[in-house]
Amino acid sequence: MRRFAILLLTLGLIGGAGAGAWYYWQQRPAPEAQAGPRPGGPGRAGGPRGGGPGVPVMVAAAQRQDVPIMLDAIGTVQAYNTITVRAQVDGQLVEIAFQEGQMVKQGDLLARIDPRSYQAALDQALAKKAQDEALLANARLDLQRYTTLARNEGVSRQQQDTQRSTVAQYEAQVAADQAAIDSARTQLSFTTIRSPINGRVGLRLVDQGNLVRSGDATGIVTVSQLQPIAVTFTLPQQELGRVLEALERGAVPVQALRSASGGTPQTQGSPASPGARGPIMGELRTLDSAVDASTGTIKLKAVFANEDTRLWPGAFVNVRLRIDTVPDAVTVPLVAVQRGPDGAFAYVLKGDQTVEQRSLQLGVLTPTEAVVRRGVEVGEKVVTSGALRLSPGVNVVATDDATPENTPAPGQRRLRSRQAADASR
Repeated sequence: MRRFAILLLTLGLIGGAGAGAWYYWQQRPAPEAQAGPRPGGPGRAGGPRGGGPGVPVMVAAAQRQDVPIMLDAIGTVQAYNTITVRAQVDGQLVEIAFQEGQMVKQGDLLARIDPRSYQAALDQALAKKAQDEALLANARLDLQRYTTLARNEGVSRQQQDTQRSTVAQYEAQVAADQAAIDSARTQLSFTTIRSPINGRVGLRLVDQGNLVRSGDATGIVTVSQLQPIAVTFTLPQQELGRVLEALERGAVPVQALRSASGGTPQTQGSPASPGARGPIMGELRTLDSAVDASTGTIKLKAVFANEDTRLWPGAFVNVRLRIDTVPDAVTVPLVAVQRGPDGAFAYVLKGDQTVEQRSLQLGVLTPTEAVVRRGVEVGEKVVTSGALRLSPGVNVVATDDATPENTPAPGQRRLRSRQAADASR
């Protein structure tokens, strides 16, 4: 009996456990309810027939505009003219007439050298000329007398010729005296040192009271012309033909932008950071006479008015050279262009707030925009952000992209305008 009771108790426990399991299984939610609607199914929140909110994206409208074709480079600012002012005569520097960093004009006084010895040499030359002029005047009077006497045979022809030679000698001596005067006056003028150009003086290289010599290599001060100012930069030799064609069509505009990355940080508004107040406009002046065979680049020179002196000699700047313009082109932000197995495409917003995948035939690409030859019409809106979550027919919640410049997304490939033009042919 005892064994039979234990068996009945065991069977009861097993039956209770089975009933509990059956009840749990009947009350458990369906897998579809736990996991939510299947992707792409009728209940998908972002699907074409979903009842929930769509995928948030940003869109921008295709525009018709003129697209400039730019070439980018890193340039170095150089003074248009740089003059090292040196002494041309020996002597003591008795006056420094400029302040370091002062803007000067051509002819402004910079320094003076002790002029006394050079003034004495000029006075001596003037006195020598006066002496020789007196001798010349007397010799000419004697020649007139000899000429009158020779007509009456009062003197011999030889005496007359000798006196004529004496007059010629004194005339040559007076001319030599005048040359000596001019030389002495020039040497004296060198004691007054003036600025040869308009520009800005740097730090003085010698102090007042020092003895300076004409052969000194250091000089007294450097004057740099900042208005206008030059920027030199290099481009690959493959761009030489297009640059020459642009020069043949007329003036080629050049922009100087903010300081190149990697340089010394500059404070906002400082001369070496021109981009703090926008680009500075200039003009391409010339190209170098030869390509650098070691680097395969050609050096170019642009000139800027630099009226506000935002460009400073020695600074690095980003240079943008406009060599052509694509007129009346349909453009979309470059970030809207996607790459697939069949080429470039973009997601275009439809009127029912869904998107469709549209193949694009591209033209020129710039760092921020893409010229579309076929695939998008003016006014149609393309997705610029959130495209990774999209597929054709998906509902979206679109917000206009109000960013002034649609910067390419990280990792998106930037093609040069030349490469894009070649690929689209």
